[in-house]
Amino acid sequence: MTVTLLGTGGTQPLPDRALASACITVGGSTVLLDCGEGTQTAARRWGVSIFKMDAVLLTHYHGDHLFGLPGLWQTMAALGRTAPLVVAGPEGLSQVVRVLYALAGPLPFPLRLQELTDGRGSFEIPCGQVEAFPLRHRVDCCGYALTLPRAGRFDPERARAAHIPLRCWSVLQSGRPTEGFLPSQVLGPPRRGLKVVYATDTRPCPALRKAARDADLLMMDATYADDADLPKARLYGHATCREAGELAARAGVRRLWLTHYSAAVTDPGPGLAAARQAFAPAEAGRDGMSLTLKFDPD
Repeated sequence: MTVTLLGTGGTQPLPDRALASACITVGGSTVLLDCGEGTQTAARRWGVSIFKMDAVLLTHYHGDHLFGLPGLWQTMAALGRTAPLVVAGPEGLSQVVRVLYALAGPLPFPLRLQELTDGRGSFEIPCGQVEAFPLRHRVDCCGYALTLPRAGRFDPERARAAHIPLRCWSVLQSGRPTEGFLPSQVLGPPRRGLKVVYATDTRPCPALRKAARDADLLMMDATYADDADLPKARLYGHATCREAGELAARAGVRRLWLTHYSAAVTDPGPGLAAARQAFAPAEAGRDGMSLTLKFDPD
């Protein structure tokens, strides 16, 4: 599972900072999280395939999170895409997509909408299992947890004892039934998979802390570097870097990437130092930052 930050800015793009966007790639399939201005350029710059995107997950409908979408659709059409594209987002998605579709023009591929009531919902895409949860912002907003499950260990002794033909082993090991045999006959309990959580724009809140529990990576709103801006964070529904670090620590995540910086934050260093007071492994997200996550060793 490879995670790449395409844009780490909020509200205004900067020369070296596109607006909010990230992607997760598993086995050649990609899901896009938000699609702010500059997403297409960033995808090309950092080696992310636009054509292979299977889903776009929108947190909310502020322009800095979706103004890149009509152009992205047009590029997909120009590349010859015909496969359906999942588009998910909180309530109001159908109206928003109607407007964006009018800007993009007729598309040769269908859009499959996942409109999330109260910012909640779960569905499966090629990259894994998506769980949406409500965030605390000025408008309806949701975060996303993407989980890649991992089946239990295959037990050849159980397979032999059940007289399962050797030709069925690999299928059962992948978690699929075959020829009347079930994976549960030969697999142990599920092992720890991988989980990535994306949450912006938001105040720290219980729903986010619960969703991020034990995540391999949390990408979280860190709009304000200095706690002197805490009143603005509360007013506009954002978080400070220190608050992001505290939530990561309480949720027991393995890694934290700060993202969605205010345009006034030209140096992420002071904000990173504030986050690290609560969560030492915190990292300052930057455009093009990438990480490949792997399953824990057996």
